[in-house]
Amino acid sequence: MTQAEIKLCSLLLQEHFGEIVEKIGVHLIRTGSQPLRAIVHDTGTSLDQVKKALCVLIQHNLVIYQVHKRGVVEYEAQCSRVLRMLRYPRYIYTTKALYGDTGELIVEELLLNGKMTMSAVVKKVADRLTETVEDGKTMDYAEVSNTFVQLADTRFIQRCPMVHAPEDSDTGPPPPAPSLVINEKDMYLVPKLSLIGKGKRRRSSDEDAAGEPKAKRPKRPADNKEIFRSLPVGYNISKQVLDQYLTLLADDPLEFVGKSGDSGGGMFVINFYKALASLATATLESVIQERFGSRCARIFRLVLQKKHLEQKQVEDFAMIPAKEAKDMLYKMLSENFISLQEIPKTPDHAPSRTFYLYTVNILSAARMLLHRCYKSVTNLIERRQFETKENKRLLEKSQRVEAIIASVQATGAEEAQLQEIEEMITAPERQQLETLKRNVNKLDASEIQVDETIFLLESYIESTMKRQ
Repeated sequence: MTQAEIKLCSLLLQEHFGEIVEKIGVHLIRTGSQPLRAIVHDTGTSLDQVKKALCVLIQHNLVIYQVHKRGVVEYEAQCSRVLRMLRYPRYIYTTKALYGDTGELIVEELLLNGKMTMSAVVKKVADRLTETVEDGKTMDYAEVSNTFVQLADTRFIQRCPMVHAPEDSDTGPPPPAPSLVINEKDMYLVPKLSLIGKGKRRRSSDEDAAGEPKAKRPKRPADNKEIFRSLPVGYNISKQVLDQYLTLLADDPLEFVGKSGDSGGGMFVINFYKALASLATATLESVIQERFGSRCARIFRLVLQKKHLEQKQVEDFAMIPAKEAKDMLYKMLSENFISLQEIPKTPDHAPSRTFYLYTVNILSAARMLLHRCYKSVTNLIERRQFETKENKRLLEKSQRVEAIIASVQATGAEEAQLQEIEEMITAPERQQLETLKRNVNKLDASEIQVDETIFLLESYIESTMKRQ
């Protein structure tokens, strides 16, 4: 766990849950698993506050607990889950694109509350949707339930583990903490509930569903006949054209699609590792081009293609003057984008009798870039918090004016009165608010863009480690 990751986790926990939860969460991230008494002692926080903070973290799947043989319960923070909080806006956007407003609100409620029962989610979402529709119309519980089932079927949401009740529960003292178990086949099984009713407008034990979206499992290899049968109805592609497309994909040097055997047209499968490796390499090339220029990017691609090159060979192949090539190589070497491998001719490792070869280690370069991405997101969050804090007084004034306008509009005020209230915010203040809003929107968009790179690099690193 690097300092950049810990700092980012601290900011995310503070932003979502406040200072006390952030203090307990960061302490567990730094120290590893600890019992309750040690957490209270080390953090100097009261027992009641520590218990409440742990409840919040467990509710949101950010802390797990284990019962040891001596009966001691230890709590351990899940740093990777804390970092996933950066991706919450994308989870919500994806469900909105696939399942509309209903799917968006279901996932939003689950992410806000960590764990909820299906009936509670359906009722809450139906009430929120009823607030947005026209007067006299309501949202039916059955419609929300259908979307909920679809989200579980496509593995966007899953059931929580249930408390395991031992058979000999009558004898002996109760365990210090409940043990949670769930079968994999039951993780996406939705309880059959007869939820009858409609959403309500606000006036002036079924199974739990966890809020962590899950990816669908990759399908097994398929032949061209099965792929043809699986095509959507709207695709007007003949089998002959499909075979040509599959052949082109299988022969592509990037090897995103693999082919095995020739009987029956062969079996085709998507090679996720090759795809992730190509995307990670393209990301590194893009970063180098932006930071060091097109010539450095050319040298990087050359070293990547040739695997190992001496400095003289880089100069010749890239057709760049010796002095410039040397400066560019050392610049990328100092930034850890490329590495230097020594191959001695003699056991004494004398420099005059040693080959110095430049090479690219994509895995170590991806790790370095991932670390910088964490730092970048940390800086963006801190800048956004600074901008908001600097204009806190103006934001509060704007909120007060908006609240006054809303209350006056409800009583049927005239246009002149509304204009008079709006003039409480002067023109310079209004301009300052617009600038603040524009800056905060840019920072938010930048966070999401950097998180895309984080997701790509994390996926590549994880897939590479599984293959080793």
